[in-house]
Amino acid sequence: MSDTEREEAANGEALDAEEPTEAEDPESVDEETADVDAIAERVADADPDEIAEEIAALRERNDDLELERDDLESRLKRKQAEFQNYKKRQEKRREQERARATEDLVSRLLEVRDNLKRALEQDDDADIREGVEATFRQLDETLAAENVEPIEPEPSSEVDPQRHEVLLKVESDQPAGTVDSVQRPGYEMAGKVLRAAQVTVAEEGE
Repeated sequence: MSDTEREEAANGEALDAEEPTEAEDPESVDEETADVDAIAERVADADPDEIAEEIAALRERNDDLELERDDLESRLKRKQAEFQNYKKRQEKRREQERARATEDLVSRLLEVRDNLKRALEQDDDADIREGVEATFRQLDETLAAENVEPIEPEPSSEVDPQRHEVLLKVESDQPAGTVDSVQRPGYEMAGKVLRAAQVTVAEEGE
């Protein structure tokens, strides 16, 4: 190797040694050193008893924080358990309410059945129409009390696919594509369709 090459290599090694490595942040190192120096200076200048008292206070504070943490964790677990119990009680209450509602409806339907049975037990030559009509009204009243309403579209009304079931298309005096007649009424409860009405629809003219 020539003298010039040896000189350039030596200069390169010197430059590499001066550059800080990526793992070290000079400012961070300086701050940490300053903090350590400040603590060391404070300890050196302070009374040993004061330092001991401060350390004891810090330990006591740490113990207090641990106790506070444990207390918060315990309270959180209690709250979570209480919430789960509350959800179970609410679900049980809803189930009981649903059961009571069903029992009440069945009880009223049993009265309707009793009236129908009495009508059928009449003599063969007895006129039971009036009794059947009264029982029919009673059934309608029972359904209305449960927010059940019939779906019986008028002739010439628009077909609603959500509430009407088209059985067939027929020749009709009604406008094409509208309801001609109701073959079987539908029912809805509180806005929810329980059974669609079966209808015939006027067919398109040629």
